Amino acid sequence: MGYRFTDLTAACQDDWHAYIEHDFVRTLGAGTLAENAFRHYLKQDYLFLIHFARAYALAAYKSPTLADLRQAHEGLKAIVDVELGLHVSYCREWGISEAQLAELPEARATMAYTRYVLDTGNRGDLLDLHVALAPCLIGYGEIANWLNGLPNTVRGEANPYDAWIAMYEGEEFQGAMRAELEWLDARLADVTPARFQELSEVFRNATRLEIDFWQMGLDGSD
Repeated sequence: MGYRFTDLTAACQDDWHAYIEHDFVRTLGAGTLAENAFRHYLKQDYLFLIHFARAYALAAYKSPTLADLRQAHEGLKAIVDVELGLHVSYCREWGISEAQLAELPEARATMAYTRYVLDTGNRGDLLDLHVALAPCLIGYGEIANWLNGLPNTVRGEANPYDAWIAMYEGEEFQGAMRAELEWLDARLADVTPARFQELSEVFRNATRLEIDFWQMGLDGSD
């Protein structure tokens, strides 16, 4: 029997839970997160999306099959043509102009995380890159579902961050998350124990960098 994505989360269970259940996420769900912390996160997440698009471009280069190439192309298009535009509009609702976004300096946590993903993809193969991206691609969907299971999560107009939860609980993102899980499970099923250990280290590092990204937002630090 081969490996699955759940084996990656089990291999770094404490870090995975620290990421999914971070105080930034908890307070966002409760509607008590400081607005300045959320604005700082939104700004840095814009920069992250740009590097995320670059990662998909790298995935296209690394794709061994036409199916993988099409998947990378669709991911790149979705970010450049849709997600970045939506993010700019959402930032505008929070008083952050597109001109401000264009002039943002990168926080150290943003730099560390995005460059790790790109470096991992450059050094490794397509599976390495997908595993490095998985904490974001799969984690955000799991976070939305986890928040909806908490008794103190506030939904609707009473929570200024409700739209954020709605985005990641929505069928579009949840469908993309399920597709990524299927892709990872199919590839992980064929790896050796030694290769799985390498991928577990990539996943652990990326998860820890996601924790730092939340903390950067919570602290409002660069």
